[in-house]
Amino acid sequence: MRIAITGSKGQVARSLLERAQSHDAEVIALGRPELDLLKPASITPALKAAQPDVVVNAAAYTAVDRSEQEAELAKAINGFGAGAVAAGAAGLNIPIVHLSTDYVFAGDLDRPYREDDTPGPIGAYGHSKHLGERAVAAATSNHAILRTAWVYSPFGTNFVRTMLRLATEREVVKVVADQYGSPTSALDLADAILRVCWNLVQRQDEAGLRGIFHVAGTGYTTWAGFAGAIFAAAAASGGPYAAVQPIPTSAYPTATLRPANSRLDCTKLHATHGVLLPHWRTSTRSCVTRLIKGASQEDGT
Repeated sequence: MRIAITGSKGQVARSLLERAQSHDAEVIALGRPELDLLKPASITPALKAAQPDVVVNAAAYTAVDRSEQEAELAKAINGFGAGAVAAGAAGLNIPIVHLSTDYVFAGDLDRPYREDDTPGPIGAYGHSKHLGERAVAAATSNHAILRTAWVYSPFGTNFVRTMLRLATEREVVKVVADQYGSPTSALDLADAILRVCWNLVQRQDEAGLRGIFHVAGTGYTTWAGFAGAIFAAAAASGGPYAAVQPIPTSAYPTATLRPANSRLDCTKLHATHGVLLPHWRTSTRSCVTRLIKGASQEDGT
């Protein structure tokens, strides 16, 4: 199976490249300047040249707070750009797996969100991602839209790496304790994407494999709980750790409102594609241990 993924330098692309061999897949990472979501004319030629069996659109504008000042740019990339990638896949008569987010919801339900719950984004980033979902669905019926949340990995900038850095600078770290969600390892997410891709390619006649699905780590916590688990894992591996001081969202104002409830019900993905991610604590320990060991090797210790 040959997969073309947009967003060549992101956490998901790097995780897909790492996991591909174990799924008997070849991943071709496409990025600028060859494929640029702000230049729709570049998309179809780049996809054609890659000759994939399926496209994964992981490219996105992810600066959540800055999106309030750059709303049009966010819409161009996350909305219209996503639609152009889907149109390119449709032109090649192949499926697309598009990554979306919990931010398409307002976060005011008292239960995990299901796929049939009505989106109601509360910020520019969420609005741009919701636009992207609609653009993908309008461009092709041969799609699987995967909403995920709280993604982290050993790569790039994310909450886990930020907490480990802060632990080298502070004895106490203040972390929001009234937002709930499911931390999701990008490596686990890559395994899920690869399974969905395989299903779409090998089981083409099964219409139920298409549509919107939720995928996130099993279980849920708060950002403060997540931080505590990171520090516990780091301490167990001989890495940096700090005490967590839980604070309310009101004590940590940001340009964009965050959903208070980012929990996603992943039952549909499990039932349809046979995918269930590990518990978030298990994957968090694995990621932290890898980062600590990697840092030790770099230090020569």
